[in-house]
Amino acid sequence: MSIRVVLADDQALLRSAFRVLVDSEPDMEVVGEASDGAEAVAVARAERADVVLMDIRMPGTDGVEATRAISADPAMDGVRVVILTTFEIDSYVVQSLRAGASGFLGKGAEPGELLAAIRTAARGEALLSPAATKGLIASFLAQGGGRAEEEPPAGAGLEALTGREREVLTFVAGGLTNDAIAARLSVSPLTVKTHVNRTMAKLGARDRAQLVVAAYESGLVRPGS
Repeated sequence: MSIRVVLADDQALLRSAFRVLVDSEPDMEVVGEASDGAEAVAVARAERADVVLMDIRMPGTDGVEATRAISADPAMDGVRVVILTTFEIDSYVVQSLRAGASGFLGKGAEPGELLAAIRTAARGEALLSPAATKGLIASFLAQGGGRAEEEPPAGAGLEALTGREREVLTFVAGGLTNDAIAARLSVSPLTVKTHVNRTMAKLGARDRAQLVVAAYESGLVRPGS
């Protein structure tokens, strides 16, 4: 079954280029386009999208608000959003992750990277490399990008997690894959996946991207650690 993709960008030429690329793949298809955030939400809902490639800066409803609307709609629980940005070092990226995006990709990415990002998001995984995790998210949260002006105490909001779940969350925040975490803990990848899923359920996170943000916002992981 093909991955159903919606393209949301106010530049028609860019949407056309993305459409040609996506439709050239046998396992995915473009099922709709949108030129602003409100239209992106409507199209994603109507077309039962799997992945939305969402530009951050669009007229009217921007990509952050559109991502938040998609994440808040139970009818679109399975929709994953990949943020497209011209400037990767951008506070809007962090806001988008907090709103429910699965990750971000620079508009200058190679075609293969874009296609891989769609497949990764469709699997419910996060598009967050260790460099992005430590260099971008931590940086902005340390500069006041979190929810509160004062840094929260370590572990705030994580009371429901077991010790092992906190340990796994720390590794997730470092950008490690399930296989890498399993090697660190000397357990199976399936066991790690179970811990990750339970942690997401307890914290109300849609995917690993929101787990990363939660780890930094709670103080469990410190910038530069």
